[in-house]
Amino acid sequence: MHKEQEKIALVPKKEKRATLAAFLAVTILFLAATIQTQYQPFEFLIKMENFWLFIFKDLLPPKISDFSTIAQGLLQTICMAIAASLFSAIISLILAFLGSNTTAPWKGMKKIIRFLASIQRNIPSMIWTFILIMAFGIGNVVGVLALFITTCGFLIRSFIETIDEVGNESLEALQSVGACRLSVITQVIIPGSLPGFISWLLYSLEVNIRSSTLVGAVGGGGIGLIMMGYIKQFRYHSAMGVILLIAAVVILVDMLTNYLRKKVLA
Repeated sequence: MHKEQEKIALVPKKEKRATLAAFLAVTILFLAATIQTQYQPFEFLIKMENFWLFIFKDLLPPKISDFSTIAQGLLQTICMAIAASLFSAIISLILAFLGSNTTAPWKGMKKIIRFLASIQRNIPSMIWTFILIMAFGIGNVVGVLALFITTCGFLIRSFIETIDEVGNESLEALQSVGACRLSVITQVIIPGSLPGFISWLLYSLEVNIRSSTLVGAVGGGGIGLIMMGYIKQFRYHSAMGVILLIAAVVILVDMLTNYLRKKVLA
């Protein structure tokens, strides 16, 4: 009885030691990173007056100037996100069937597709934008291609996981009666995976609306390029107006996709 009580008493002590060790490790890492980067945590508090002066004098109030130019840039940004999402969804769906454990015709192809998707997904869209700008120059085409590459990598992985999650009972039932691979895909996998496909597509559209602004800011066209133009010209009031407009569009798209999920996937 005493041994059991001693064991129970030792558990909190071990947890306290683990918590203390974790806290010390985080503290040491923070100090090391601070020293390496020469970052001063309290510098922001010291210069708080300059920060608020910039916010209320240079940024606020927001201003919408050149409305037609901004509207055109915003429309281009939305179209870039939609085009990249839909085109990548089509390509990703085909490649997902070739890369899934359930439907892949060759194991070698499955590994190649997963490897390429991993590369596409793990390199940020802004890096792809810089690479494509060097090849094609500044423009909307570069923005669409950069978004397409990263979205394709993301959707291939997501679609593969969705396909692999389809129940094996229905697959085994069709395979036991001699159904061909195409019949298995059209009668079991696609109906079972369709809600997942639509959900991932809507999510990628949300992400691309946000990412298209950053991609545009570094040369991919759209509203992001206009915003960076205002910043470079020190027209901060106009830049703030564009930022708030982008935020409103992102919120509206988020609300719309959530509504579509509830209606379509309910």
